[in-house]
Amino acid sequence: MILLEISNRIVEETLATKFRNVLEGGKPDGVDITVADFDGVLYHISNPDGDKGKIMISISLKFYKDLQEHGADTLIKRVYGSYLTTAEAGYNVSIVFDLDNIPSDHEEQVKKAALLKRNCFASVFEKYFDFQEQGEESKKRAVIQYREDETMYVEAKKDRTTVIFSTIFKDDDDIVIGKVFMQEFKEGRRKYQQAPQVLFSHKEPPQELDNTEARTGDNIGYITFVLFPRHTNKKARDNTINLIHTLRDYLHYHIKCSKAYIHQRMRAKTTDFLKVLNRARPENKDKEKRTITGRTFKAN
Repeated sequence: MILLEISNRIVEETLATKFRNVLEGGKPDGVDITVADFDGVLYHISNPDGDKGKIMISISLKFYKDLQEHGADTLIKRVYGSYLTTAEAGYNVSIVFDLDNIPSDHEEQVKKAALLKRNCFASVFEKYFDFQEQGEESKKRAVIQYREDETMYVEAKKDRTTVIFSTIFKDDDDIVIGKVFMQEFKEGRRKYQQAPQVLFSHKEPPQELDNTEARTGDNIGYITFVLFPRHTNKKARDNTINLIHTLRDYLHYHIKCSKAYIHQRMRAKTTDFLKVLNRARPENKDKEKRTITGRTFKAN
């Protein structure tokens, strides 16, 4: 199965190209690019106030207010430090690089800029991983409305952290493929005991969400991850966050890939059947045939 990139490649390549151009003696040029990412996230790469000597990268997340409740602003300030600036109008976070004073660790800064969405998401996970690491139970469950009709829930216990994603399946066959896909997670845990426990529920929310406003319906699915200290400790948590924050997109991406593969195989099999039918079609005896010398005759 293909893992989705956790960074935004367009942001990374654009910023790296701008740095390389200046380092090789070129003059800074203008840029104005708007990039769409998963979950309705938008990036804007531009020159603030038309100054080509500076490049600004801004991100807009519709659910940023939910993340702010769990320390997103503090984490962003810790990661980006002096590069952080007043957010551009219509965006939540903006960072600026001075092309006349490119940092010595510019390659690392490029990677950090491309991880802007991931780092915004990371705040809620770090907060609840810390609760669990300290042996505390979170008094309040985190509720992140990361898409218009889909929600992420995070809750910490003394020995585990539970992350639940609600997702909507637009087609009935998406539910079938999704269930098969989730079964693969369970099978994988039998081979790799260190993998987290994964549960999938359809129509009804899991017990952890009893007495909440969690949605129900034929096209609603809930994916539950149970993370233990081996997944949330200081050494492992970055990798855990990298993987889990893309879970919803990862699932639906592979559902679409599976459907595309099935359709491809169906078209190929249909083509094979048509070839067999064409070969089985009886010949018209009254039709004239031609010999290698050019003479014609009719088959009896």
